[in-house]
Amino acid sequence: MDWNRVQGNWKQVKGNVKEQWGKLTDNDLDVINGQRDQLEGKIQERYGLARDQIRRDVDDWYNRQTW
Repeated sequence: MDWNRVQGNWKQVKGNVKEQWGKLTDNDLDVINGQRDQLEGKIQERYGLARDQIRRDVDDWYNRQTW
Protein backbone atom coordinates (compact mmCIF):
# COMPACT_ATOMS: atom_id res chain seq x y z
CA MET A 1 0.00 0.00 0.00
CA ASP A 2 1.32 3.42 -0.93
CA TRP A 3 0.11 5.65 1.89
CA ASN A 4 2.08 8.53 0.37
CA ARG A 5 -0.91 9.17 -1.89
CA VAL A 6 -3.06 9.85 1.13
CA GLN A 7 -0.47 12.12 2.69
CA GLY A 8 0.10 14.04 -0.53
CA ASN A 9 -3.61 14.56 -1.16
CA TRP A 10 -4.72 14.93 2.45
CA LYS A 11 -6.79 18.07 1.85
CA GLN A 12 -8.84 16.24 -0.77
CA VAL A 13 -8.92 12.94 1.15
CA LYS A 14 -10.14 14.45 4.45
CA GLY A 15 -13.72 14.52 3.23
CA ASN A 16 -13.66 10.82 2.39
CA VAL A 17 -12.16 10.03 5.78
CA LYS A 18 -14.81 12.05 7.58
CA GLU A 19 -17.51 10.36 5.50
CA GLN A 20 -16.21 6.95 6.61
CA TRP A 21 -15.50 7.88 10.24
CA GLY A 22 -17.98 10.64 11.08
CA LYS A 23 -16.96 10.86 14.73
CA LEU A 24 -13.64 12.41 13.70
CA THR A 25 -13.71 16.18 14.00
CA ASP A 26 -12.19 18.72 11.63
CA ASN A 27 -9.60 19.40 14.33
CA ASP A 28 -8.79 15.66 14.49
CA LEU A 29 -8.27 15.63 10.75
CA ASP A 30 -5.99 18.66 10.91
CA VAL A 31 -3.88 16.98 13.59
CA ILE A 32 -3.78 13.66 11.68
CA ASN A 33 -2.53 15.49 8.57
CA GLY A 34 -2.34 12.30 6.51
CA GLN A 35 -0.36 10.26 9.04
CA ARG A 36 -1.73 6.72 9.13
CA ASP A 37 -0.69 6.00 12.72
CA GLN A 38 -2.41 9.21 13.85
CA LEU A 39 -5.54 8.27 11.90
CA GLU A 40 -5.66 4.81 13.43
CA GLY A 41 -5.11 6.23 16.91
CA LYS A 42 -7.94 8.77 16.58
CA ILE A 43 -10.31 6.13 15.19
CA GLN A 44 -9.46 3.90 18.15
CA GLU A 45 -10.02 6.79 20.56
CA ARG A 46 -13.38 7.80 19.05
CA TYR A 47 -14.80 4.34 18.30
CA GLY A 48 -13.16 2.12 20.93
CA LEU A 49 -12.22 -0.58 18.43
CA ALA A 50 -9.27 -2.97 18.63
CA ARG A 51 -6.11 -1.82 16.84
CA ASP A 52 -6.13 -4.86 14.49
CA GLN A 53 -9.73 -4.13 13.46
CA ILE A 54 -8.89 -0.49 12.79
CA ARG A 55 -5.91 -1.47 10.66
CA ARG A 56 -8.14 -3.75 8.55
CA ASP A 57 -10.83 -1.06 8.29
CA VAL A 58 -8.29 1.54 7.13
CA ASP A 59 -6.87 -0.93 4.60
CA ASP A 60 -10.39 -1.65 3.30
CA TRP A 61 -11.16 2.06 3.07
CA TYR A 62 -7.89 2.76 1.25
CA ASN A 63 -8.47 -0.04 -1.25
CA ARG A 64 -11.94 1.33 -2.09
CA GLN A 65 -10.56 4.76 -3.00
CA THR A 66 -10.32 5.66 -6.67
CA TRP A 67 -6.94 7.18 -7.29
